[in-house]
Amino acid sequence: MATNQLPPDEGGDNILPVDLKAALEERYLAYALSTIMHRALPDVRDGLKPVHRRIIHAMSEMGIRPNSAFKKCARIVGDVIGKFHPHGDQSVYDALVRLAQDFSQRYPVVDGQGNFGNIDGDSAAAYRYTEARMTDVAALLLEGIDQDAVDFRPTYNEEDDEPTVLPGAFPNLLANGASGIAVGMATSIPPHNAHELCDAALYLIKNPGAPVEELLADPAHPERGGIEGPDFPTGGVIVESRASMLETYRTGRGGFRVRAKWETEDLGRGGYQIIVTQIPFQVQKSRLIEKIAELLVARRLPLLEDIRDESAEDVRIVLVPKSRTVDATLLMESLFKLTELESRVPLNMNVLSQGKVPKVMALNEVLTEWLEHRKDVLVRRSKFRLAAIDRRLEILGGLLIAYLNLDEVIRIIREEDEPKPVMIAKWDLTDIQAEAILNMRLRNLRKLEEFEIRKEHEELSAEKAEIESLLASPEKQWQTVAWEIGEVKKKYAKATELGRRRTVFADAPDADVEAIQQAMIEKEPITVVISEKGWIRALKGHISDTSSLTFKEGDALKVAFPAQTTDKILLVTTGGKVYTLGGDKLPGGRGHGEPLRIMVDMENDQDVLTAFVHDATRKLLFVSTAGNGFVVPEGEVVANTRKGKQVMNVGMPDEAKLVVPVSGDHIAVVGENRKMLAFPLAQIPEMTRGKGVRLQRYKDGGISDAKCFAIADGLTWADSAGRTFTKTKEELIEWLGDRATAGRAVPKGFPRSGKFSG
Repeated sequence: MATNQLPPDEGGDNILPVDLKAALEERYLAYALSTIMHRALPDVRDGLKPVHRRIIHAMSEMGIRPNSAFKKCARIVGDVIGKFHPHGDQSVYDALVRLAQDFSQRYPVVDGQGNFGNIDGDSAAAYRYTEARMTDVAALLLEGIDQDAVDFRPTYNEEDDEPTVLPGAFPNLLANGASGIAVGMATSIPPHNAHELCDAALYLIKNPGAPVEELLADPAHPERGGIEGPDFPTGGVIVESRASMLETYRTGRGGFRVRAKWETEDLGRGGYQIIVTQIPFQVQKSRLIEKIAELLVARRLPLLEDIRDESAEDVRIVLVPKSRTVDATLLMESLFKLTELESRVPLNMNVLSQGKVPKVMALNEVLTEWLEHRKDVLVRRSKFRLAAIDRRLEILGGLLIAYLNLDEVIRIIREEDEPKPVMIAKWDLTDIQAEAILNMRLRNLRKLEEFEIRKEHEELSAEKAEIESLLASPEKQWQTVAWEIGEVKKKYAKATELGRRRTVFADAPDADVEAIQQAMIEKEPITVVISEKGWIRALKGHISDTSSLTFKEGDALKVAFPAQTTDKILLVTTGGKVYTLGGDKLPGGRGHGEPLRIMVDMENDQDVLTAFVHDATRKLLFVSTAGNGFVVPEGEVVANTRKGKQVMNVGMPDEAKLVVPVSGDHIAVVGENRKMLAFPLAQIPEMTRGKGVRLQRYKDGGISDAKCFAIADGLTWADSAGRTFTKTKEELIEWLGDRATAGRAVPKGFPRSGKFSG
């Protein structure tokens, strides 16, 4: 019969009220701290997160060394999750795989055999198929772990012990980098060159407290060495300035622009193709090629004809230009802008200081803390060795006494029931010495053994003296640390295949931004059509006859003009605002187009005044209804946002009325009162924004039209019938005057519309 599992009924309902806010805060804080400390952030001393540390330690416990046989990854993963890391097997295997990938790790920690994935983003084979063992880097990270070099703590089930940090003889944090997202903080450290890191560390030992500037390689001091910048396993070209990199390393936050490495391959007869041999760090090659192919199909890369992936062991991406006249640099610049052939690798040196405190550290702080750790490891290993020497010397002292009194020792052992206390009393031995004598083998009684014991005693005594002098002198300790770092530097020197620098540095070419923009748009002729009610469309080709265009009911043509898809279209409103639209971004010619108001933020009480193709070399005359105006360079009116740019300040009922291209040296203005005035253009100020100055004075009404002309050529206008009239300088004498005067009645034959164009 089952026992009753209900809590004892004491008259209450056994529910304790808890403040939800306090309970959530407490639980979330515990989760956040766990994620920060035990999952996402690496320790500054060995550069490892707990999962990586446990993988390396488990391999060490299994006896999988760099020179031992490979073992199945399934065994390693099983040991890691069974003894040290109570998480999913797949997450542990993924971490193990990453440690073995030579395109993810600058100095792989695991030597993998089998399919461990590739740069295309294909995943590794299942762990029952792959095998692994340590590399020399992992052996360096573990060096001295069995000599009390670091603290151990109980594992999650308290059956075993695991190291809180590895001895870390290799500068792993910066050499292999790290990335992780915790709660409220993240870390991202790109890989660096071990040779350069050792140089910087050695400089820091000689000059404690040296600033970041002195740790970076300086072209002015090539003999000093130091860190040039990140060194990615996949190579690439860093196009970041030295000043920017210095600031990044000084603050521990920033980033590096990395580009693909490319070269041109001559095909003869002036033809060529571009070969990409290295791509930026952590960019998937297959995804990159897909993206470029998508842009090709979408006609966003008019300079590129085709892309092929001819990679085998090495990366080889072939880019075929549209024609042999295409500038290779311009083509690549347009690709760098649109694709991951250029990517930004962030640096956020957020690490666990002393294994406890998460903080963003500068380059010199990271190296200093690693060096302090190396010194601690040295001291702890030395003390461990000293204790071992003391124990051995004690035993050797006892053995010597035994040799000097060999016959007496044999007699006591043969005749006494309890030989140990008798020997201790007779020769004042310690318990350990007496035990060593009793455990001695008969074969060791030969005469030669005494000389060997004396020799070992002398050697150990000398070693003990050395270790004691080392422990007494911080200077000697630093010398030893420097020697150890020097040995690592030799092993991973730039002269070696693994140690040579893979990432190079270059300045990004000063390509014309306008030219790059043009290179990213397919150049095609279009006709831009804007209706009275503000609908816009772009018809393919240049259409001279606009009479066949259809509009919505009650709507009609406002303006139509030819352009190219690469052009910028400037749109001026009656409120004096200018908006910029890309010719390639305009809606197609099917139907009636789209309303301008959904493309730009136009005020409801404003209408389109005019639109035209942008020409940065021109100047424009802006004129308001009231007859005020000023000249503005066309390059100053381009707006880069939906909001546009306020160029002419007008307030109701006054509105922007005319936008006239500036040419010649004079201007003629006609009022609604049919009076004309001509005056020198120099009398109108040039400004980027404003209300302008009065061009002509009116009693009532406003301006009708304005035209710029060269006085030497005379003033020309056309009537409604298309006939052209020209007034020479002499004939214009009565209309010539100063700005802001009333002018005279228009000449005979001037169009009734009050416009110079009939």
